[in-house]
Amino acid sequence: MPQKKKKRLKIGIVGCGAIGSSLAKAVIKEFFHQAELTALFDINPKESVRLARALGRPRLVVPGLKELINKVDLVIEAACAISAAHIAKKTISSSRDVMIMSVGGIITDYKRLAHLAEIKNARIFIPSGAISGIDGLKAAVCGKVNRVILTTKKHPKAFLGVPYLLKRKIRLDKIKKDKVIFTGNALSAVKAFPQNINVAATLSIAGIGPKKTFIRIVASPNLTRNTHEIVVESKAARIISKTENTLHPDNPKTSYLAVLSAVVTLKQILSALRIGS
Repeated sequence: MPQKKKKRLKIGIVGCGAIGSSLAKAVIKEFFHQAELTALFDINPKESVRLARALGRPRLVVPGLKELINKVDLVIEAACAISAAHIAKKTISSSRDVMIMSVGGIITDYKRLAHLAEIKNARIFIPSGAISGIDGLKAAVCGKVNRVILTTKKHPKAFLGVPYLLKRKIRLDKIKKDKVIFTGNALSAVKAFPQNINVAATLSIAGIGPKKTFIRIVASPNLTRNTHEIVVESKAARIISKTENTLHPDNPKTSYLAVLSAVVTLKQILSALRIGS
């Protein structure tokens, strides 16, 4: 008996900047047998039109989030932290799956969103982003984890315009050697640096929670790559991981690995073979 052809997953992308554009191209080039890019939306219509034209598919543009959700099976949020929770809630309420890139935007809502997803028979996907070691942490949490510490180092220019630093009159242009500009838990870190520390949100959601995960942020003027070092102290193991990221060629505020982690998450969704916890 011939095997029934599997239906292709319909994907919509919200946010058509560097990350959204990269993922749109990946869906078309790498997953065309299993998925199809069905819709694009950006709060700035010029961005979605620009991307659709670059892809040679002008009809992908839709006028709003509701129209996008109605056309797809999976929504990829690649917008911004301030919009992430709203996009996720609207998507899940319509019983569609959602992948969140702006993880910091759901740090106070992820439990409620997960509960809603259970009710609506939807799934929430959070890529590991610009850090490594998430699999080990997830396994360790099944036992007992005593503490999780993340030290993030970036060039001072990465923090330009951050209100938290402006209020404290921290002059980034005066930093000549490594300077700790923040210490606190993940919840406070995400509030202070909403555009810079998505990894703290991902780490805390995967591990022991936003209030118990300890974050250090360092401005490092001699750094050429954003680095994230994680230490997990647990009953099962002491896990140490360090990631030195190459910046995204189209957006220096984003690590290239963060985009690739979304691509591999999509691969896991579509594949019969899944590796890792």
